[in-house]
Amino acid sequence: MAETDVAGIRFGYGLGPQARRLTRSQLMSEMSGPDQGTARHPGLSLDGALKLSREFRAANRAVRDGKKGAEAEYERVRKALRAAAAGGLVTAFVRIVDAPSPLRERLTWFWADHFTVAPQNAVARAAALSLVDDAIRPNLLGRFSVMLKAVVRHPSMLFYLDQHTSIGPDSRAALRTGRGLNENLARELLELHTMGVGSGYSQADVRATAELLTGLSIDPSRGFVFRPFAAQPGAKTILGKTYGSDGRARIGDIDDFLEDLALRPETARHLAHKLATHFLAEDPPEALVDDLQEAYRESDGGLGRMTRVLLEHPSTARRPLKKVKTPFDFIASTLIALGFSGKELQSFATRDLQRLIARPMAAMGQPFMRPLGPDGWSENAADWITPQGLATRISWASAVADRFSSRVSDPREFLTRTLGTVSGERLNFSVSAAETHSEGIALVLASAEFNRR
Repeated sequence: MAETDVAGIRFGYGLGPQARRLTRSQLMSEMSGPDQGTARHPGLSLDGALKLSREFRAANRAVRDGKKGAEAEYERVRKALRAAAAGGLVTAFVRIVDAPSPLRERLTWFWADHFTVAPQNAVARAAALSLVDDAIRPNLLGRFSVMLKAVVRHPSMLFYLDQHTSIGPDSRAALRTGRGLNENLARELLELHTMGVGSGYSQADVRATAELLTGLSIDPSRGFVFRPFAAQPGAKTILGKTYGSDGRARIGDIDDFLEDLALRPETARHLAHKLATHFLAEDPPEALVDDLQEAYRESDGGLGRMTRVLLEHPSTARRPLKKVKTPFDFIASTLIALGFSGKELQSFATRDLQRLIARPMAAMGQPFMRPLGPDGWSENAADWITPQGLATRISWASAVADRFSSRVSDPREFLTRTLGTVSGERLNFSVSAAETHSEGIALVLASAEFNRR
């Protein structure tokens, strides 16, 4: 297999007429430039989402109060929220098909899944992409602790894991409201975001972490706020180290804890294994995991150093493509293979984009940014290539091939352009022997080779 063919599929979203074939070192070099994805295609900002949230609350109150014209205003804001949520999906795919740096997009959605949020209402769905843009994309090559702190402060994460409801049991706020501690963010912080399951922390550590995190909250108008009066007073001992004091609660104590947590060897191992699993195999080579872990520890949690090791490692060069594309990846790869531009996607009516992307993703088992739990989407092939999931992929591939067959001059050329040296002899023969133009395209899109990364 040619290195650029493997690299474009393993570290990007596949090959196509507009996708440059880049070596692994070129992929890394592209990452050093500015983030052209957000510059060309900005998403709804957090401030914009908060503005819609304020308008929605005001419209709700006006309807309850029976004010003239309130129902029309409520409907306007409701439609704006729905459009904002749909716009997040469009923005994600537009950035991918136009990406000058495909690795940036892959890393973005790897870390977005690592720090999963699954918004449960219209306001949260409108704000969800801002977590990706504000906390993740700017920190892809920086220190993990910086990304971690940004995520923990973001209103989308605080709202998703109910941190805004968590009050120190002995705080002034608890005495006034009667509310208490919520451990959701503390547990996921240790279990999913840093150290990993079974890495040696105890329930006492979870409880102490939850107490330390009290004070992190959301203001409907300003977004993130720190409320010292809601924080649990006193020092907290977590994993053998003490944070805080008997004085006024400080957000700096939380930052110190997150810094230490990011640099723990368990965190290095957990992130190394997860990165290797995502990009290489469900059972990644121990040598790759060891080298990623060492790169992380030597650079004080440097994600750029870790990414470079991933790209340059011998095991990622010509090793067979073993991972199965998620529905998100599969649809993105298809759009790239067919040569869609961001401008073309943006020209589609909302209902057409729903039929082309959103509904098929959900039917294949991956509704956009709505996983079933905080652990995100599965990395296991068996969870995606089920009888129903495979049938849905094949049906969608056939429908897309029928609808957009005019974009492809020759299915055999399409096969070469899309898979290069990755395609096997059986697929080459099948496409050449296809009875119709669209059938040849569908065979490529539904093939095992195209569905692997």
